[in-house]
Amino acid sequence: MLARAGLRVASWPYGLAMRARNRAFERSWKRVHTAAVPVVSVGNLTLGGTGKTPCVEWVARFYRERDLLVAILSRGYGAETGRNDEAMVLEENLPDVPHLQDVDRVKLAETAVEELEAELLVLDDGFQHRRLHRDLDIVLIDATRPPARDYQFPRGTLREPASGLRRAGAVLLTRCDQVLGAEVEAIRAWVTERFPDVPVATTEHRPTELVGCNEANEEVHELVESLGGKPVGGFCGIGNPAAFRHTLESLGACIADFRTFPDHHAYTREDVDDLNRWAASLPPDAIVVTTQKDWVKLRVPALGGRPLRAVRIGLHFRDGEGAFVDVLERVIPAG
Repeated sequence: MLARAGLRVASWPYGLAMRARNRAFERSWKRVHTAAVPVVSVGNLTLGGTGKTPCVEWVARFYRERDLLVAILSRGYGAETGRNDEAMVLEENLPDVPHLQDVDRVKLAETAVEELEAELLVLDDGFQHRRLHRDLDIVLIDATRPPARDYQFPRGTLREPASGLRRAGAVLLTRCDQVLGAEVEAIRAWVTERFPDVPVATTEHRPTELVGCNEANEEVHELVESLGGKPVGGFCGIGNPAAFRHTLESLGACIADFRTFPDHHAYTREDVDDLNRWAASLPPDAIVVTTQKDWVKLRVPALGGRPLRAVRIGLHFRDGEGAFVDVLERVIPAG
């Protein structure tokens, strides 16, 4: 009880600081830099994973399919050196879309336009990054973690008050398949009651294929249905590991064991040795399965004599896709 009260008190100065920071940008006390091309931000209100990477991929592909030169900008959180796991996944799935990472995303925008001739920028995890002007703010809300039942950090996971949604140009509810339909509609009603002009779409993250490699380091692609009825050892280092476990169970996998690591975990040689020992304890016919974010940092064909595969995930709209596309099309440069 005392600990909860302490967190509640600690959240007050944090909330005040975030409100003051936002007010400083809104009243031009802090400078906002405008890029030479349109900027579309994909972000959220909360700490932890809401499924931004599949959405960033969907949005970047949307504009590439309209013959625009697109670049993705991100802070690079979780990368000690080089690119982080999200950048590696996006580069693997979108090889013709460069991904630039740096704390100074204003500088990245200039580099993308001047050196890469980008015609549109997608700002990954940019909702609270106010220094760079954006033409559209897409905000994701994880249906398994509705903001109406959340609190400001450190008491909860909210990065800023939910009133910040007034800056949103569109809201996507993610992981809607993991909660009851009534809960999805309750979240939608909560958003539309407070922000009636913001279109709200519902989505889910659907497995599209299993990826891996063989001993010759050649890519392997398999149907996700191949996990049905198979013993599986799952592991991941992402913001919402329960969502990944749910994905495996939804594919009919029989979870023999499941391990979690911190978000953006950088796997060491000791981790790989430990995973090999763990995998060797699984049933002989088991498959070891992880997320694509974890796979791009490992890239080994097997662990403990069991094949290693990653689930590639794609964003799927349940409803509201048409209105969302309309919002995206409004920022396409004329000509």
